[in-house]
Amino acid sequence: MYAAFLRPHDERGPPRRDAEDMADTPSAPAQNTAQDTAQDIASDTTAGTTAVTAEPLAPAPAPAAARRIPLLDVLRGAAILGTLMTNVWIFAAPGSEWGVLQGGLDMPERVDAEFVFRFLADGKFLALLTVLFGVGLAIQYDSAARRGLPWPGSYRKRAAFLFLEGTVHFLLVFAWDVLMGYAVAALLTARLLARSERARRIAMWTAIGLHLALVGLVTAGLATSPDEPSRVSDRAVELYAHGSWAEQIAFRAQNALALRMEPVFSFGLLLFLFLLGVRLHRAGAFTDGPAGRRIRSRLAAYGLGIGLPLNLAIALAGHDFFLPGRYAAAPLVSLGYIGLIGCVLDRVRVPAPVTTALSSVGRTALSCYVLQNLLCMLACYGLGLGLATRWEADARPWWVMGLWAAVCAVLATGSWLWLRRFTRGPLESVQHRALRART
Repeated sequence: MYAAFLRPHDERGPPRRDAEDMADTPSAPAQNTAQDTAQDIASDTTAGTTAVTAEPLAPAPAPAAARRIPLLDVLRGAAILGTLMTNVWIFAAPGSEWGVLQGGLDMPERVDAEFVFRFLADGKFLALLTVLFGVGLAIQYDSAARRGLPWPGSYRKRAAFLFLEGTVHFLLVFAWDVLMGYAVAALLTARLLARSERARRIAMWTAIGLHLALVGLVTAGLATSPDEPSRVSDRAVELYAHGSWAEQIAFRAQNALALRMEPVFSFGLLLFLFLLGVRLHRAGAFTDGPAGRRIRSRLAAYGLGIGLPLNLAIALAGHDFFLPGRYAAAPLVSLGYIGLIGCVLDRVRVPAPVTTALSSVGRTALSCYVLQNLLCMLACYGLGLGLATRWEADARPWWVMGLWAAVCAVLATGSWLWLRRFTRGPLESVQHRALRART
């Protein structure tokens, strides 16, 4: 199924690059992503790097007159705001982060507003963000190839810094951080980018095959085990309802192994989606031209036409099938979202405030990702407004969806105002300066 989206890659070879994909230009989208915020690839003489000169997929020089399209920035913005559509329910649930592990965040049994809201987001925008991470890696690799610089070179430092950022975010703000898993998977992906297309293809399909086998085994175990009512521990409920920030940090540190199981469980999926992002980028899926439009149309047709009914069937099958829904079928819908958003931008005159808001969030993705979780923590937990306890039953689910809309408005407005004065987001600037100082 996924291979059907990539035929232009096999038929045409490396596509003509456009100015948007130039990672070494100040306005390139890869410079402002949650994954890849350092701007230039500095040379690294450390042993183990290889010069990017003879790689079969090395790109041709990008044409100077090519027109940039806003698709990648818009997609990143949609992915950041879309992941919040899932995470906001974690913040609002009894026991919050720990409650997820104890089955306290199952999908509603009936199809209502909460079901639709969560169904459209769960796992899908996270997969979209992961694919875009792979796109960012491909752009940086291409930048190194054009300059004749070693690869992975200094990217290892970048990945290490991302892991450090994720660790701080995990401990201080939100246990379901994605940055740590991204950093580890990115190191392997970066190595594979310097290998042959055949090596990448083998790694890609092996990774997804092993992942799907793992999902199937665990799901079979859940489906055949006796059903027991979900119950979130009173300690966790009390901690997030009335505990201090220091107590929550200590709880995450003490239970780090359990709370960090998602990136371990989904590592094969991360690697597959990174490499899929690389292939989509090289196939020209994000370029402004007939080939790119054809790929986006195909993504929308297959991803939504097959993915949405499949996801709906799994969601209605019950909580025992949560894993195949989130970690197997949802990524197919994420490809449909890429195609849908791309087709809308290709064919519809979208109001400028909408594209500006999404692009601004996309260009400051790391800062917005951390800020949205910080705002939800302050709104929902007892150390802040304590809305999760005060409004648990009275106004649910409407206050949760309202919180999502309010945080989205803050992110869109704040990122737009910030970029009027600065070229990078706050955390993107910190990362950029730290990596510059190390090179």
